[in-house]
Amino acid sequence: MSGTFSQIYIQIIFAVKERRSLIAPDFEEDLYKYITGIIKHKDQKLLAINGMPDHIHILIGMKPTCCLSDLVREIKKSSNVFIRESKQSRYKFDWQSGYGAFSYSHSSLNNVITYINNQKIHHQKLTFRDEYIAFLKKFDIEFKNEYLFEWIDD
Repeated sequence: MSGTFSQIYIQIIFAVKERRSLIAPDFEEDLYKYITGIIKHKDQKLLAINGMPDHIHILIGMKPTCCLSDLVREIKKSSNVFIRESKQSRYKFDWQSGYGAFSYSHSSLNNVITYINNQKIHHQKLTFRDEYIAFLKKFDIEFKNEYLFEWIDD
């Protein structure tokens, strides 16, 4: 009997609505654990998760039966509820619409995982806007500025 074999690695990036810094450092570990649970429940493999107070990076090993847009929608919807019910923000929390998804080869995984794990250090030198635009250019994705995230001054 034949089977389906695949290696699909996707880095997902999305931001807090209006790029507000609402993910508190003392809460991010709980948030990441919660998102990890969503990913595992959807039968996908989490390889790395980290971010900043205004955005998040997730690297997954994705099965070909997974619909990426459905997975991201579920992560955003469920984590929104989790954040609100946990009362971790004095302000109304929402994820911004849209996301970035970038594919990688198996040989790139260690570099991508290191990159994600070092977000705090990385963003001492580079704004999220510059980082995100660099991803779009690196992956040769055409874009118009008016369709990118709502930016605040970095």
